[in-house]
Amino acid sequence: MQLITCPWCGPREENEFRYGGQAGLEYPADPAALDDEQWARFVFFRDNPEGAFAERWCHDAGCRRWLRAVRDTRTYVFAETRPYGSFPRRSARPERSA
Repeated sequence: MQLITCPWCGPREENEFRYGGQAGLEYPADPAALDDEQWARFVFFRDNPEGAFAERWCHDAGCRRWLRAVRDTRTYVFAETRPYGSFPRRSARPERSA
C-alpha cells in the first residue's frame, strides 16, 4: 500500500486521500473574457510531465484538509507533501495554442 504523508496527520494509506488534480493553477482573472477554446483549455488541459509533478490531494478520511504533493509520475513515489498554499501558483495559460 502506498503511503502519503499528510502534513497534519503523518503517513497514511493512499486510500484515505482523494486526488484533486494539478496543483498551482490559478483561476482566470477575467473568466468572462475567455472564448470557448480558452475556457476549454483552462478546464480540461493539464500538464502531463514525465517526472516530478505538483498535485493537490485531500485527506478525505482523515483531517479533510487539502495538501500539495510532488509526485514522480514515472515511479509514483511522493517526493514531498506540504500544506495547501505553500507552493507558488502559476497561470493556467489559457492563451496557449494547440
